[in-house]
Amino acid sequence: MKKMTEKALIDAFAGESMAHMKYMIFSEIAEEEGYKDIARLFRAIAFAEKVHARNHLKSLKMIGKTQQNLEFAINGEKYEVEEMYPAYYAIANLQNEENAKKSIEYALKAEKIHVKLYEKAKKGEIEIYEIYICPICGYTHVGTPPEKCPVCKANKKKFKKF
Repeated sequence: MKKMTEKALIDAFAGESMAHMKYMIFSEIAEEEGYKDIARLFRAIAFAEKVHARNHLKSLKMIGKTQQNLEFAINGEKYEVEEMYPAYYAIANLQNEENAKKSIEYALKAEKIHVKLYEKAKKGEIEIYEIYICPICGYTHVGTPPEKCPVCKANKKKFKKF
């Protein structure tokens, strides 16, 4: 693939991915506010954006079999843990942006767990019956969650089960 086309697809993938997530969040807000039809509209268009993102990722040959996808995931999570979030935290710290620092810190702590889980899965050392995510900070826990989130102290009743 030619470099300009590859860059265009990577940028398009990023844009479609952000649109998907943004519309899913907008859907949750509309649902909470009682706008069922608007929530449904946001979810439907979010799905379309996901289709676009998947098509771009497929064109970039960045989707493989499960073992290859785990390797892609491990590399992505490691990049976030080792480079991206430390750099972003430094910027937020330099600019004294407390909310940004907290958001980045939450993500960084969760991403470290994700690396370990993906590495275990790649080795075939993971069996998941229940997995819980803290909806405040993204803390990820396999099995029954702790009484309070170790990252943000949210009550375990708030955790979302997968």
